[in-house]
Amino acid sequence: MRRDRLEFHNVGECRAVEEGVVLQRVPERVRTALNEGAQTRMVHPAGVELRFVPDDSVSVTLSTNPTDRATESIVRVFWGSIQSTETFVIGPEPTTIELSIPEPLTDIRPEKREPLAYDPHVCRLVLPGEHRGAHVCYHGVEGDRRPPTEAELPDQRYLAYGTSITEGEAAVAEHLTYVNQTARRLGVDPINLGSCGTAYCDRAMADHIAARDDWDIATLALSVNMVDRFSVEEFRERTTYMIDRIAAANPDATIACITIYPNARDVRMSVDGERCEQFRQALRDTVADIDNVSLFEGPEILPDIGGLTTDLVHPGDNAMIRMSENLADTLEAVR
Repeated sequence: MRRDRLEFHNVGECRAVEEGVVLQRVPERVRTALNEGAQTRMVHPAGVELRFVPDDSVSVTLSTNPTDRATESIVRVFWGSIQSTETFVIGPEPTTIELSIPEPLTDIRPEKREPLAYDPHVCRLVLPGEHRGAHVCYHGVEGDRRPPTEAELPDQRYLAYGTSITEGEAAVAEHLTYVNQTARRLGVDPINLGSCGTAYCDRAMADHIAARDDWDIATLALSVNMVDRFSVEEFRERTTYMIDRIAAANPDATIACITIYPNARDVRMSVDGERCEQFRQALRDTVADIDNVSLFEGPEILPDIGGLTTDLVHPGDNAMIRMSENLADTLEAVR
């Protein structure tokens, strides 16, 4: 999405509210058709970036719309693929962030720039997901700038749907989620549609992903959120609709489903270890009937629990990096 000579990456709609313009990851007509929890999750800007190429100094004004988890958000800055040392804290009162390209990046040798997925002149304001901040409102921009060209960005995009693991709950920063880390290894642009605690394979989400024309690779991590809420048969019905719908609409894309990652049910003696395996098998059976969809095993992408956080569900930074290494290699083999 483009507005005010900025690119709003991973933004489905800029929705006007009393506090400003909320940056949400899906259009409002899609958001309101999702389950109640997912409606809130899609307003969290996980994987959202404001991108532009400045002529000189550019000022962007942002604020937060506080949630029950957070009142502030940390905005991290990247110049293309290069991480800035600058970070900015925004809160409920509008905060103006002033940016200009760092002098050392103005004369990088051409042969050193060429391998980079993003041109160093592209400023990327990276906003945090649910567990690292609040909803974010945009208020405006000043200064000479333009949106990045296609040549300054990766030429393919990777869309990921899943749970809080996909959204990146326990990673300390957005660029450390497995979605971003996988995209980095593949040299593609990430689109994060993770939905913390609410990845129920809603038909509205399936239809939305199917209808999009801005992605080349997709992973559907389906879905530990459904284990306690749905029967295996309901899971099978919902996942079959989502996978069929997306695959039929995108016959030339690379699409992979990921079975449930290792979690507390698999490793704790006091809980039913068979329940997740039943859901994994149901997903295997569904994918087996669809020609243009691959199946990846979650326990192979994350082969042990050593990098999990203490809830034995959410991957920490080390596990996120390991997942991305395995997932990137596995996707590369089927691209």
